[in-house]
Amino acid sequence: MKFDWRNNKDFWSGFLLLFFGIGGFYMALSYPFGSSLRMGPGYFPRVLAAILMCFGLFILIRGMKTNEKIQGVWGWKPLGFITAAIVAFGYLMDHLGMIPALIVMFFLSAFGGHEFKFKEVAILTVCLSAFAWGVFIYGLGLPYRLFWWD
Repeated sequence: MKFDWRNNKDFWSGFLLLFFGIGGFYMALSYPFGSSLRMGPGYFPRVLAAILMCFGLFILIRGMKTNEKIQGVWGWKPLGFITAAIVAFGYLMDHLGMIPALIVMFFLSAFGGHEFKFKEVAILTVCLSAFAWGVFIYGLGLPYRLFWWD
């Protein structure tokens, strides 16, 4: 069986993970690492990037062994809606607050799926927004505004 790197699913997945891991590790090099007992600002990004590189290398090698072909086509609709949801969240978080930004993000992300049920997305939005408030604002005490009037 001949290795075809141009049409190999796991090879490109592993390559992408390895690429992002190397990029993250390189960006975190400018921060002090510290130690396990006294972690510096570069500790977590470097450890996370190293884990990402290990996963990427594992998947890349598995792809070279199995040589599984890419099937199907690109999902442009989900890619577009999820990208738009992330960009909208980043913009709206600063201008309207966390809750409106989360609402827009969840609904835009849901439009990227094959089936959209308003009731399910609304329940998910309420539950996850309450969870985000509980974790980030109440639990961690981060100074995020809930709404634009706060």
